[in-house]
Amino acid sequence: MQTKVKRDKRKEISQKLVLLTFALCLMPIASFSQCAMCRAALESTGDNSKVEAVNDGIVFLMAIPYIIVAGIGFVVYKMYYKKK
Repeated sequence: MQTKVKRDKRKEISQKLVLLTFALCLMPIASFSQCAMCRAALESTGDNSKVEAVNDGIVFLMAIPYIIVAGIGFVVYKMYYKKK
């Protein structure tokens, strides 16, 4: 009985891991975009290096809050399992 519960738990964790991996693989597809005003201003100049710099800046600004939240989540996770 004990091994069946462990096996079911491992299967559930592996399914969640596959789903998370799939979601993370799709994330970069949507991350190369810009707001309408930035796009209009950059398309009129024709400078490709400036366009790439703005895109990189947007992705950088988008990623920082996710990294902070993930760090806090990791600390909470470690504290939770440290008590057990």
